[in-house]
Amino acid sequence: MKLYITFGTRPEIIKLSKIIKLSKKKFETTIVHIGQHYSKNMSDIFIEELNLPKPDINLGVGSGTHAEQTAKAMLKLEKLFIEDKPDVVMAQGDTNSVLATAIVCAKLHIPFAHVEAGIRSFDRKMPEEINRVLADQVSEYCFAPTEIAVKNLKREGISDNKIYLTGNPIVEVTRENLKIAESKSKILEELNLNEEEYIVLTMHRAENADNKERILNLLKAIKHIKETIVYPIHPRTKKRLKEFGLLKEFEKLNNIMLIEPLGYLDFLKLCSKSKLIISDSGGIQEEVTIYKKPILVIRDSTERPEILGKFGFLVGYDVNKIIGKYKYFTENHADIKNLETPFGDGKASERIVKILEGCL
Repeated sequence: MKLYITFGTRPEIIKLSKIIKLSKKKFETTIVHIGQHYSKNMSDIFIEELNLPKPDINLGVGSGTHAEQTAKAMLKLEKLFIEDKPDVVMAQGDTNSVLATAIVCAKLHIPFAHVEAGIRSFDRKMPEEINRVLADQVSEYCFAPTEIAVKNLKREGISDNKIYLTGNPIVEVTRENLKIAESKSKILEELNLNEEEYIVLTMHRAENADNKERILNLLKAIKHIKETIVYPIHPRTKKRLKEFGLLKEFEKLNNIMLIEPLGYLDFLKLCSKSKLIISDSGGIQEEVTIYKKPILVIRDSTERPEILGKFGFLVGYDVNKIIGKYKYFTENHADIKNLETPFGDGKASERIVKILEGCL
């Protein structure tokens, strides 16, 4: 069987890493990097640290508007798939790269396998929500991470014979790489940090980074945080902060440490040894359930409802909510260490490969 696996961003590389390794042993597998994240810090270093084979093909799509990025990817993928005729194509998540892959497969009548199918925020203002809904509608294989995701797919009229409850590959990938990060990463020493005495902040989503009022509210809130805040700043976010004249406001704060984006192992160790995480990332919401750290989600909605009220809370950019939930976790010492991850048993990658092996 000729399997193509496409990815375009760091989170996709991470979640597909074990599937790629297993697929290489079972199928004639071609890895296509669409190039949505294209710099070394945003892409190449993750491939190296996850010990993955270099992509067979790099389409180099790069940045642009949603339409530009999706269209460039579709044009290049269509040409590639017409020439190479894959039997099945797999992608993970909800990026423009995933949407482009799904649509091209549908038009060319190539079975499309969607990893992490069925997750929903029910917020159509999120571009990712549009991407994942559309990708699921044209998928032949919907690999759902949780029972909630399965119910979402059924509610949308997707046939039972296309839905597979697999768990989320993030579980096994995080567990395996935490061990490596423990021994290899020296990030705490490099930043002069002690375990559980600092907080990690990430903010990269366009609806947040492009909103000056939200950033100002975040600034107000983090002034009330007593721990050191480590902020690996996304290049696009840094650019927007400069345009808003707010980068210097962040730099003035005594409790914040602005650093460049980190490699996968360093970032994994940084988060897993922190006291708390404040983030608008989807993947981090899943990861915290594995290394058992609380999270404040600086968004108005989440497609990971399984974490809410347990591992974390939606706080948006409400100053009082951010401060209140920060105190809830740091002053009340809410215990989450004995909670089970809702994202599966760590065998999702194996299940996905076995399903494809049995169906094709």
